[in-house]
Amino acid sequence: MGLKQGWTGRFFEDFEIGDVYQHPLGRTVTETDNTWFTLLTMNTNEMHFNAEYAARSEFGKPLVVSTLTVAIAVGQSVTDLTQNAFANLGWDEIRMSHPVFAGDTLYSESIVLAKRESASRPHAGIVTVRTRALNQHGDEVCSFKRTFYVYRRGAEQLENLFPVGKAPLTLDRGNGDGDGGGAA
Repeated sequence: MGLKQGWTGRFFEDFEIGDVYQHPLGRTVTETDNTWFTLLTMNTNEMHFNAEYAARSEFGKPLVVSTLTVAIAVGQSVTDLTQNAFANLGWDEIRMSHPVFAGDTLYSESIVLAKRESASRPHAGIVTVRTRALNQHGDEVCSFKRTFYVYRRGAEQLENLFPVGKAPLTLDRGNGDGDGGGAA
């Protein structure tokens, strides 16, 4: 047995124009998510947190705040796209194409549109993708283009990030005297 490297994300060299990534984690949006995100971002539009106000709209109930929908789609894409990115350069063509309500489950997928080497940063490249979020019925609820800097494989900025333990990790499970602390 030995050290098994965990998923470290994609590097600039791994992206190919036309590649599609279906991001692995779905996310059900709750009323609490919507209310907290709305209040956290100081969005005072009652369409997102006042059921009586929203009942008078064509939707009949509160909408999930659109910036939360975009944030979830971006977050879902990180494991495939930007685990090794160090800067977002821009979001373009953001479209909110279908309402999202508490209880909807969102899934996201991205297609690589462009990639180029960085003229000023030899340790990185620039990638552009289009991401879309779908609800549980397959309706596209939002889409956007995103451009980001991503490290090349072997970039020195990523070397030796994991600390070396002061004691080795062993198969010994301890003596059970409680000196290890913490719950599972």
